[in-house]
Amino acid sequence: MAFCRSSSSLFLVQQYFVRSISMSAQMRAQEALEKIKEKNPYYDKYADKISKLQQSSPEEFLEKVDKVVNPIKGGNSQARSYTELLNPKASIAPLPANAQIPYKKLSDVMKTELIQDKNADEISKIWLEYHKTKDVLAATLTLEHHDALMETAKKHPIFLLPLPRSEGFEFIMLQFASNAVHFTPLLAYQVHKENAPECLTLLHYTECREKGIILMRGEYDSKVLNGQEAQCLANQLQMFYCKTDKGKQRLLEIFTNKPREFKHKDLIKEVENIQLV
Repeated sequence: MAFCRSSSSLFLVQQYFVRSISMSAQMRAQEALEKIKEKNPYYDKYADKISKLQQSSPEEFLEKVDKVVNPIKGGNSQARSYTELLNPKASIAPLPANAQIPYKKLSDVMKTELIQDKNADEISKIWLEYHKTKDVLAATLTLEHHDALMETAKKHPIFLLPLPRSEGFEFIMLQFASNAVHFTPLLAYQVHKENAPECLTLLHYTECREKGIILMRGEYDSKVLNGQEAQCLANQLQMFYCKTDKGKQRLLEIFTNKPREFKHKDLIKEVENIQLV
């Protein structure tokens, strides 16, 4: 994912979340370590290794403790782990500074001759029907909707969205690039930077713009997201980038221009107030 290393706002916000996440994880890891000392008679034998893991990677330490203490959670085995989430994608050579990110073509995903002589309504029906049996998101946008999205993206190409999970929220980072919006877990980005694995990519195809319609397709990693979670992120993107709500615009402005003042609690509160109708 072509995230911008040189973005000062991204760097400051990243550091903010690194500190907040690390401090919380360190505290919980220390509490878990104290409980292990009390309850595990073999602690002394492995004390050095346990302590090193707890200090160097509190998130991994907590995960291992949780899987031992709670091998079954919510009726399911805890099969999805940080190792799945944090596997980096293969490293690729960086693009030259003046290089353009390639546009993803509609012809890459469907036979465009199927819609050449169709109007907007017919194209919409074909597009949605085409994706009905595929594990992807599919939608159509009006030109007004799409233009509002891209205009906001010019000002705020990077942002965070809080994804509701069973035990709270997970922060997902997004970035616009050409006709795509890339999403990756914040934790994965902190570990792997530009090689962080994407969990969702939304593509906006403009080949039918002259007919008054934009086609959207969302491809997600089923090891990280299910269809409902992917749709939740797509809905949040629309709410923040396509509406004129003052509260959401304010959060975008603070994130981009005053990252030191950005508070993730305010973001969560804003999302909790969203009511999709």
